[in-house]
Amino acid sequence: MEIVKTEVSAPEPLVRRFMPELDALRGIAVLGVLFFHAFRAEYGELPFTGLRRLVIRAAQPGVLGVNLFFVLSGFLITGILLDSRNRPDYYRRFYTRRALRILPAYYSLLILLGLLGQASAAFLGLSFVYLSNMTSLFGVSMDYHPLWSLAVEEHYYIVWPSVVRRLSARYLALCSIVICILVPAARAIAFHHGYLQGEVWFTWFAADGLAEGSLLALVLRSSLIDRKRASIGAGLLFAISVLAIIAGAPFGMFSRQSMLGASLQLTIANTFFAGLLLLFLLLGTSSRRHLVNSPVLAFFGYISYGLYLVHPMLFRLYGKLAYLHWPWLQPSVGHFDLILLRFAVVGAVSIGLSYLSRKYYEEWFLQLKERKAPQVSAASGNKPHVETAPAQKAAAVGATALSASTASVEPSESF
Repeated sequence: MEIVKTEVSAPEPLVRRFMPELDALRGIAVLGVLFFHAFRAEYGELPFTGLRRLVIRAAQPGVLGVNLFFVLSGFLITGILLDSRNRPDYYRRFYTRRALRILPAYYSLLILLGLLGQASAAFLGLSFVYLSNMTSLFGVSMDYHPLWSLAVEEHYYIVWPSVVRRLSARYLALCSIVICILVPAARAIAFHHGYLQGEVWFTWFAADGLAEGSLLALVLRSSLIDRKRASIGAGLLFAISVLAIIAGAPFGMFSRQSMLGASLQLTIANTFFAGLLLLFLLLGTSSRRHLVNSPVLAFFGYISYGLYLVHPMLFRLYGKLAYLHWPWLQPSVGHFDLILLRFAVVGAVSIGLSYLSRKYYEEWFLQLKERKAPQVSAASGNKPHVETAPAQKAAAVGATALSASTASVEPSESF
């Protein structure tokens, strides 16, 4: 009797060169921020009732999309640095790629804000040197809120590569844990002395999300972690965050105007997002990968950087134009439909501009990045760094498919 041998393929490793599920996570993060600014940030205090009030409140968690970006960034940046830290061109390659990915759109936005009168010269000057999250220390108003998180990211890019280069994996993990402990403690101390009134713009109040992502990158590269332990870890992260929220709710966990909420609310959110990231990695390497490989979310992940940068400015311009020329378009309590119209118009324009920017402006710098600091190749003898899906997958619902040779997206930025 003939014996037929069947080969059982080993499951994909959680950390891979291409991780398309992380594009979907980016999409979730940026859509959360977009919905928050469209509804809760502007109209949260208006006395809506019924379904209208429910829509406004449902947009509140979107503000935590920034924290999801931080956890993603910590995970991806640390992974890339770990996988390339033995290269002789470690610093030059990393900073060249970061600069060509982040700075063109960033400085273009600063110029546009100046030309449109959307920010003061003092704020733009501080933002030029990545101090937009510290403007209050210089007596300057925060004229464009989205830039505070970009400043935190830039500070991370400046410091973390040297830390990863110098420390062993064990001490790097210890360093990440210490940051996860010290940052909430710093928020608690600042709140106690009246220096933290619900805002966490300073880098030393926001670095724990980056640290949690960094710790996850280290853990998943450990030989002790397999799929079963990773699944247990994801469950524990979810359980810890949910139980902490439930237990802390009677003591002000939902409000950053209380000591408990000000110090631990964001830490718990970061913990939840670390679990979510791990869940996406597990699903993305399983037979259920379709659950986390949504083309629509991947598209928003593809344009997330530009969309994050530009949409608040367009909301402002819509409000200014409506006030000057079409006052009947200004949303109010009695006209929730005008709030929806504002969201539809600004959302559509923001998405369109972000796609055009990504395809025809940022893409040129991405191609230059590949020429000046090419990705690690298997032939180089170094472990290849982690990278998300090619852009043609991320832009599956876009009008044009991009070629794989020129459209790969490095995931080391959170956006």
